[in-house]
Amino acid sequence: MGIKGKIDKMVVLACEDCKRRNYTTTKNKKTLKERMELKKYCSFCGRHTVHKETK
Repeated sequence: MGIKGKIDKMVVLACEDCKRRNYTTTKNKKTLKERMELKKYCSFCGRHTVHKETK
């Protein structure tokens, strides 16, 4: 769940290559309607890959 009284919501980021959920972050639901997509380091793959928001 998000932080109480805030618009931000906690989201989970999963690696596109290995599909493992590595990161959590917050997202402002009013300004970002679509799913987040960030390039982060995956310790399982051993390199930087695209991480997308999951449900």
